Amino acid sequence: MSVVDVEKVLIVEGKSDKEKVLSVVNEPIEVICTNGTISLAKLDELIDELFLRDVYILVDADRAGERLRKQFKREFPEASHLYIDKTYREVATAPDYHIAAVLLSANIDVNAKFL
Repeated sequence: MSVVDVEKVLIVEGKSDKEKVLSVVNEPIEVICTNGTISLAKLDELIDELFLRDVYILVDADRAGERLRKQFKREFPEASHLYIDKTYREVATAPDYHIAAVLLSANIDVNAKFL
């Protein structure tokens, strides 16, 4: 199965966020890292690539994450936004059970051991 065959796409900020999410999910999902920022050209390219796929945005609960989220809301309004609790601040450092609950709330299948 190629990544294009995968219906769901999750956009995160960094590699450690990607690793965290992949350790919790229990279904094929493409995880894309923005590395904290994304150019308009790259965003346009992503929008074209991700047309007709379920796109979710999961970024840190900090200033940089909120800036990125605003950019996605403006340029990619069809995407679904997922939020971690502000007390954890970063996706990568949030507990596995919390990430699992956030993903599950978006109908993304997670490994039952994290619930």
